[in-house]
Amino acid sequence: MSPRAGLTPDRLTEAAADLADEIGFENVTLAALAKRFGVKDASLYAHVRNLQDLRTRVALLAGGEMIDRIAVAVAGRAGKDALTAFAGAYRAYALERPGRYAATQTRMDQSLISGTPALRRTAEITYGMLRAYGLAEPDLTDAVRLLRATFHGYCALESAGGFGAPRDVQKSWDRAVDALHVALENWPHLPQEESTDD
Repeated sequence: MSPRAGLTPDRLTEAAADLADEIGFENVTLAALAKRFGVKDASLYAHVRNLQDLRTRVALLAGGEMIDRIAVAVAGRAGKDALTAFAGAYRAYALERPGRYAATQTRMDQSLISGTPALRRTAEITYGMLRAYGLAEPDLTDAVRLLRATFHGYCALESAGGFGAPRDVQKSWDRAVDALHVALENWPHLPQEESTDD
């Protein structure tokens, strides 16, 4: 089989995602990917437009994998059980698939990703979990941002070895999720006149 045989956008995306986990998402280049397949860089342009296109594809692949894991974890759960399962699946993916996870945190052109199945599913599951706490807009968006900032910040610090205290990181994680649950149950609702943007 020639090195070029079987090259497809999906195969290149999967290989780029694997490469991201090995060497870091920021280090994934078309040259590095071409080397993995034993082809010249130019051969890849028949399948992906450029590096940004490849990185967007990796981000969408990873986002789909991540929400699939979260969906399985939260199925049939509500309230704190759902939040704990969601948080656990999020953290596990971030720590096990660091390059893929990094891809999900990059800013992407919304015109390229709006309407994608992974994005719709992520919104449905995340907002559905939070609606069970009685939240509505704009509180839903604020709560999503709180969860994302907390989960991402914790995972980024943990993966970088940023927690030096002897306290077990799992126990701190569990307490953080407990605190988020309390915050969501006692969400400070905006006064009616402030609840919509001008």
